[in-house]
Amino acid sequence: MIREIEHKAVNGALAVVLLLAATAFMVVAFINAARTQQLPRLIGLMLAFPLLVLCWKGLLVVQPNQGKALLLFGRYSGTVRASGLWWVNPFFTARAISLRVRNFETTKLKVNDHNSNPIEIGAVVVWQVTDTAEALFEVDNYEDYVRVQSESALRGLANQYPYDAHDAGQMSLSVNTMEVAEKLKSEIQDRLAKAGVRVLESRISHLAYAPEIAGVMLRRQQANAVIAARQKIVEGAVGMVELALDHLSQKQIVKLDEERKATMVSNLLVVLCSEQATQPVVNAGSIY
Repeated sequence: MIREIEHKAVNGALAVVLLLAATAFMVVAFINAARTQQLPRLIGLMLAFPLLVLCWKGLLVVQPNQGKALLLFGRYSGTVRASGLWWVNPFFTARAISLRVRNFETTKLKVNDHNSNPIEIGAVVVWQVTDTAEALFEVDNYEDYVRVQSESALRGLANQYPYDAHDAGQMSLSVNTMEVAEKLKSEIQDRLAKAGVRVLESRISHLAYAPEIAGVMLRRQQANAVIAARQKIVEGAVGMVELALDHLSQKQIVKLDEERKATMVSNLLVVLCSEQATQPVVNAGSIY
């Protein structure tokens, strides 16, 4: 694999001063040679002029958070990362690459979750180039490579977890967002290791059931919510009935046999668990 090598470039300001001095010297020498009609000297200066122009071509400007990979006749020679004006071998070919933090949002993918339910899922990936040589020369187009591999990792992740967790302790895409984001980041990073890219952050940006089952799943979620609410109501009602019987027994307000206790429990549960307001019937006679 081709790894990044730091290239030591010459200070560009110093190179500009030297090149200006050389250009001025050559102009003066050419004028003097032309006045004195020194033909050999004129020919030598004319041959040296393209070399001077070539030296000017060696000036290199590197912007902040940018790297320039240098190629010498098709062979990688190093990368200049420090921003500023530099001078390098004029025969080098420079290829610029951004080192800034970048992000993109994947398309909304339609995949099956762990329970084989069709869902729509999308993610945001934040990434940065860390090795310019790998990014430029190990993959054909590193930006397309990041996009395709990120979507592939997202598909694989969606198959590993269900949309909703129906069992205690089970991880799901909709509930365990932090854990799922870390898992997605790890899987994308594994796929992009050979491209010289580091994944800084990844998170799910869109998650929904596919339209063809969205209505059914909504009713299922509503049913689960109703069941959970009913369980809470029954637990509370049983506790209140137990508390009422204990207080009646401790304070000896009334003594009830087992049959009357069962009747009282039944009536209290009906009142407490009913969805609508109950209409009490007052018994004005003896309870016996």
